[in-house]
Amino acid sequence: MRLKSPSWWYGGEPGAVARVLGPLGRVHHLLARRRMRASGAFRAPVPVICVGNFTAGGAGKTPVARFIAEEIAGLDVQPVFLTRGYRGQARGPLLVDPAMHGAGEVGDEALLLAADEPTVVARDRVAGAKHALTVVPRAGAIIMDDGLQNGAVAKSLSIAVVDAGAGVGNGLVMPAGPLRADLSFQLEHVDAVIVLSTGAGRVHRSLEQVRAEAKGAGVPVLEAMLEPNAPARFLSGRRVVAFAGIGRPEKFFETLEGIGAEIVARVPRGDHEPMGEKEAAGLLDLAGRHDALLVTTQKDHVRLMPGIDAGGALARLRERAVVVAVDVVMARGDRQTVVDRLAGVLTGTAARV
Repeated sequence: MRLKSPSWWYGGEPGAVARVLGPLGRVHHLLARRRMRASGAFRAPVPVICVGNFTAGGAGKTPVARFIAEEIAGLDVQPVFLTRGYRGQARGPLLVDPAMHGAGEVGDEALLLAADEPTVVARDRVAGAKHALTVVPRAGAIIMDDGLQNGAVAKSLSIAVVDAGAGVGNGLVMPAGPLRADLSFQLEHVDAVIVLSTGAGRVHRSLEQVRAEAKGAGVPVLEAMLEPNAPARFLSGRRVVAFAGIGRPEKFFETLEGIGAEIVARVPRGDHEPMGEKEAAGLLDLAGRHDALLVTTQKDHVRLMPGIDAGGALARLRERAVVVAVDVVMARGDRQTVVDRLAGVLTGTAARV
């Protein structure tokens, strides 16, 4: 089943449907506020850094979480990731082993995180945090991938990621819009906002609202870009069939255009959507007809797990697809702001906002 946000969430002014759903959005906000203000939150003995977003759907949290982990490791502190394992069957808590676990069990994001640092999957974040510190006793920090709206675990630092091309949509709360709670309320619970762009795509008009409200709340707005790593540069001038099942597939297509790839076919898929043999065969055929390379994201590639037939279409697609890895790049000043905030919470000298 393809998961897709309603197009009118990200259009212009809220339309008739959004206005009708507005009262339900208010209920959703009140429920989210109760969760975020929950008393009795578990306080881990190490700093907890949350990388979340204001809206439903992907915004680029996982690349930013990996970036944060790299910066923490650079401060000689061992990070451990804590994630819910979205679309995975395992409830956890469990330590992810990429050699044993597949995306169907722990989710695609968990596999990406586990490629960098120890990663624990848990639906219950308190149990997950406790398990993380048990299985990784040297851990000096927990990085939560998502969980901004979950108050079960006390956070030392919260960073909200905003996709520059989607912003906060029409600015309304689900189901009237993409926000998980009123933006002004969520800003009370974050220490910084990172606006993530590809450098080649459009900028959503609602970013003006984000910047204005963040300024009013005294929350710094930092800029970051998703840049393909050096090996992907060989795609410049090459014909490609691009497929992506991320929060906003257009981001991936924009990244390919930014390095000069000639996209002859774009195949957007639902976020976290698993692929079957029939669709894999269709992509292989499409690339053959266009005499083009198959290109995809890291997140999509880890989901290409063949079934019983190891020689089937999924296995061949996994072998043939070129994976474009991306890095989060920040200007020196904004990156230093992140490093300073991290150093502050790791040494206990930063005041929680």
